[in-house]
Amino acid sequence: MAIPDEWKGLVVPLIAAPMFLISGPDMVIEACRNGIIGSFPTPNARTPEVLEEWLKQISGSLTAADAPWAVNLVVHSTNNRLPTDLELVKKYQPPIVITALGSPKGVIDAVHSYGGRVLADVNSLKFARLAAEAGVDGLVLVGAGAGGHTGTMNGFAMVAAVREFFDGILVLGGGMMNGESIRAAELIGADLALMGTRFIPAEESMANDDYRKMLADSTFEDLILTHKVTGVPAYWLKQSLELAGISLDLIQSNTSIDFADPKGDGRRWTKVWSAGHGVGSIRKSEPLADIARSLIDGYRAAIDKPAFAPPTR
Repeated sequence: MAIPDEWKGLVVPLIAAPMFLISGPDMVIEACRNGIIGSFPTPNARTPEVLEEWLKQISGSLTAADAPWAVNLVVHSTNNRLPTDLELVKKYQPPIVITALGSPKGVIDAVHSYGGRVLADVNSLKFARLAAEAGVDGLVLVGAGAGGHTGTMNGFAMVAAVREFFDGILVLGGGMMNGESIRAAELIGADLALMGTRFIPAEESMANDDYRKMLADSTFEDLILTHKVTGVPAYWLKQSLELAGISLDLIQSNTSIDFADPKGDGRRWTKVWSAGHGVGSIRKSEPLADIARSLIDGYRAAIDKPAFAPPTR
């Protein structure tokens, strides 16, 4: 499926991922102004009142010349703010709503009522089929190599498998860090790419300076995959676990997902930092506009690069 015509202003087929405790209005606005879909999870706004301020700021700052923006709704049963957040979504009408950690059924009609599109974040073929049957406009495929919460399936195989039963918008995420990988996602059948880790060190993100420095100092070998922090499989920076005094051997294996109080001081996930497989390519913190320019240049260069022509025999 082609990218919708109404998504004008999109310079490169890319979504800056909605990252928990990282993505905020400044990051969304700057991404959209630079031709990239900006997004944020609604729990990042500490209260519904703050969320409304953010939605008002974003919707009032962007124009038709900018890329569309998106909000990420956590539809897990423990997110008791979902009804309130959804009402605010209906009021401020983001062009894209990305659902995560649950069924998108309760969101689709509300978003379609104002002409928005619903993309469901999924990390397995099982959940992809369920979301497709629910009637979403698109699927965000979280492949192996993604950070904050990850999948286990190779992105190449996942896109091919999902295209067997879904012809809507496909977004692929997992370990992509440059413009060439965006083009690669297109070539294997996705419509857009999703990048998270690449944008964490952006000056407009909500990451603190220690997190930014740790990213710049880390490589793939500094990551550990576990579900024992938040209840879902995710990659974490080992050093952040150590600094937070967390021993993986002591974390109970039955850790469950709970979004009832995601900002509470007792939540393990507010004290540790995640990253995806591409963390080794991060060297510094820089303005999001510079990151966007690098990605766009790399994407365009990949399009212009001649394909291999096998010799005639």
